Amino acid sequence: MTMKIVKTLFLKAPPEHVWKFLTEADQLALWFHRGAADLKEGGDWTLVTNTYGKEGEKMCWGKVLEMKKPERLVHTFTHNHLKGVETTCTWTLEAVKGGTILTLVHDGWEKYEDDPFGMAANHDSGWDEHFGRLRRVAS
Repeated sequence: MTMKIVKTLFLKAPPEHVWKFLTEADQLALWFHRGAADLKEGGDWTLVTNTYGKEGEKMCWGKVLEMKKPERLVHTFTHNHLKGVETTCTWTLEAVKGGTILTLVHDGWEKYEDDPFGMAANHDSGWDEHFGRLRRVAS
């Protein structure tokens, strides 16, 4: 069975503006977590914590597989709780009159053998929380 999280946001900003919030370290910090560096195609990416006492600790990471600015971003995604299992995030930005339709497909949960449904459900909830902030800062 294949499990995937699919989220769609309607943002009142052009794709070029929204793209920055997915790929630039300082913009990621405004809604998700601070990036160690800007994302680059073929490169590794890392997000670090800003939690007091743990500032700068690596919290999630992966490899950028595809970047087609400002239309599509694909990267792997993992963290310590996934125990080395890599999932995949595919971001699609569609320009529409008045803004951008941003779609995230986050898949690969079935590779996490311990509790794939539980892990996917936790991330589904987490994306909702983060996307609330993304709507505020990117629109």
